[in-house]
Amino acid sequence: MAVRKLRPITPGQRHKVIGTFDTITTNAPEKSLVRGGVKSGGRNHDGKMTIRNVGGGHKQKYRVIDFKRTKDGVPATVKEIEYDPNRSARIALLYYADGEKTYILAPNGLQVGQKVVSGATAAPEVGNALPLQNIPLGTIIHNIELRPGQGAAMVRSAGTFAQLTSREEKYVIIKLPSGEVRKVLGTCIATIGSVGNSDHALERSGKAGRSRWLGRRPRVRGVAMNPVDHPMGGGEGRASGGHPRSRKGLLAKGFKTRSKKKASSKYIIERKKK
Repeated sequence: MAVRKLRPITPGQRHKVIGTFDTITTNAPEKSLVRGGVKSGGRNHDGKMTIRNVGGGHKQKYRVIDFKRTKDGVPATVKEIEYDPNRSARIALLYYADGEKTYILAPNGLQVGQKVVSGATAAPEVGNALPLQNIPLGTIIHNIELRPGQGAAMVRSAGTFAQLTSREEKYVIIKLPSGEVRKVLGTCIATIGSVGNSDHALERSGKAGRSRWLGRRPRVRGVAMNPVDHPMGGGEGRASGGHPRSRKGLLAKGFKTRSKKKASSKYIIERKKK
């Protein structure tokens, strides 16, 4: 995966950097794994706006991703590598030996025609899904479950990966992309390798309209508002607005919002680095 910079023949292309799509093998998704998507535009059932800065966007269909990888011992062949408008990573279409088709996140190095398998007896190779207790120490992993059978919840964005560092009784110790080190039950499933499309972080939209295509409306800064609208608003001239706060007055940029009584805190060994 690489990126390409466009010639600046228009203002929108002057700073635009986009992916090359060279790894994508088809334009049409698998119909049986596609669901229609309905956009709310940030409105609730009464039509009242309850979420700001949301609306519009290109029409999208949701691709159903298999985050659980429950077909243990059944080999699957990678048929296609596809674009998914709902996530930064690419997805891979799998054809299982028993005829079933599923989508998974495409890790770096996964090729069309390659075989992948899940289960406790699977080899620790790229694209295979194993329980954490069966993965060798030091292995790069992604798509990690937090609770057994829940489905992958962590390390799913393009280019991200975690590392399995050690074991401690029934838990394994994992270093996450944020720098956080935490315990996860050894019976949870993870996929070998790092998430593909690693150059996604280098992309630049080039123009405001591209954000509108993604369903993002303009966001007004708090310091540009009036005091009635935001705690940081008002003041003569270009006032800084005081200590950064949210629209509802909650301190931001340095103020910790995580509850001290949160039950999962006992699994965190080292907090993420600033």
